Amino acid sequence: MSDENPPRSRWSDLERPPLNATALRRALLGSDSLYTHLEVVGSVGSTNSELADRARRGAAQPGTVLVAEEQTAGRGRLDRGWSAPPRSGLFFSVLLAPEVPAERLGWLPLLAGVATAGALSRTAGVDTALKWPNDILVTVGGDERKCVGILAERVGEGPQGRPREGALVLGIGINVTLREAELPVPTAGSLQLAGAQGTDRDPLLRAVLRSLEDWYGRWTAVDGSAGESDLQEAYAAGCATLGRHVRAELPGDRALLGEAVALDGQGRLVIATGEGVQHPVAAGDIVHLRPAGGA
Repeated sequence: MSDENPPRSRWSDLERPPLNATALRRALLGSDSLYTHLEVVGSVGSTNSELADRARRGAAQPGTVLVAEEQTAGRGRLDRGWSAPPRSGLFFSVLLAPEVPAERLGWLPLLAGVATAGALSRTAGVDTALKWPNDILVTVGGDERKCVGILAERVGEGPQGRPREGALVLGIGINVTLREAELPVPTAGSLQLAGAQGTDRDPLLRAVLRSLEDWYGRWTAVDGSAGESDLQEAYAAGCATLGRHVRAELPGDRALLGEAVALDGQGRLVIATGEGVQHPVAAGDIVHLRPAGGA
């Protein structure tokens, strides 16, 4: 006798259809495209870890895009976890090898933030704000909530221990249709909760990758100059962190309090203390960046 109420599969949510890998490849790959290969997998621990491992083995070349319907061990900065139900978001990584001076590589996650925020605003019709260094915020019920996390990591050594010079994986995670009860923390949000006009993941992913390609092309064409590519101006214009009083928690239980006043030429956040001293702080030096007096 058949079961009238079969168990609900974690993949059977009809409101969350799978991505169309064939259509995505047709739209995004081409002889003049940044992207050379695109793969959609059902589940993976972390798209960044998987793509970096493939690159080290020589099994992935720059321009490769790896997309997962689910991440079981997604990571943010400092190995903080990033979890979401299957097909509830966009979880993907891109292998890149930017030929720019090493001191300008810190702009890559900021570039990804500008590209992603602009694409989501245009395609989903939501207001977005950049939180330095690697988050994008949306407004849910009057509160700013994290909707996007970005992580850029060096690939490291390749075959026979040879380093892959300049290769990085750029990972982006976007909460698309997460419901309130599914949020991992109260400060998280999603495009759907922010009132998005559309949550179809295929056009969202195409828009983000095209925007990323555009900004990456501008940036690398001028040797990674954030000024000449207009990246520095664009990031500052969309950054909710600037102008606010913040508390930067640093390694060794140290803290820096002051107003976030600018971004310098290397993408560092400049914090002006009450004594009038300006301190540039790099993303890699920060444990937490919070509103002054915030939890």
